[in-house]
Amino acid sequence: MRIVLRDDVDKLGRRGEVLDVAAGYARNFLLPKGMAFPATEGNMKRVEQERRKHAVHLAKEKEDAAAMGRRLAGLSCTIVRKVGENEQLYGSVTAGDIADHLEKEGVVLDKRRILIEEPIRALGIYTIPVKLHAEVTGEIRVWVVKE
Repeated sequence: MRIVLRDDVDKLGRRGEVLDVAAGYARNFLLPKGMAFPATEGNMKRVEQERRKHAVHLAKEKEDAAAMGRRLAGLSCTIVRKVGENEQLYGSVTAGDIADHLEKEGVVLDKRRILIEEPIRALGIYTIPVKLHAEVTGEIRVWVVKE
């Protein structure tokens, strides 16, 4: 069965592609979930219009993410923690701690977007990447200082 994809489908194709798939797969999965339309002339025009609208929306999201990246580049986050002997932290600094501190400064950011590999367990200055968009990554400087 020939279909036109309405959305990106993993391991199948991208939005707007015309594909031949098994009739059962199209009838039972793709069409009921709204991921595809039968490949008729009208549906192909419809998907093309949706693709153009989606491209404009993605461009706006990317521009907003770039603006947020520029804003983050100007910020630094100072986190105060208790330390023990040998300048070791009691506990650690996590992505949640950084997100909470940024929220106090007026930047609302989901902690899952802060790409910290391991919690910070030592004093110092760290540059942490932040995933703002699929194509945009910003950085924030985190200062961990003792109380």
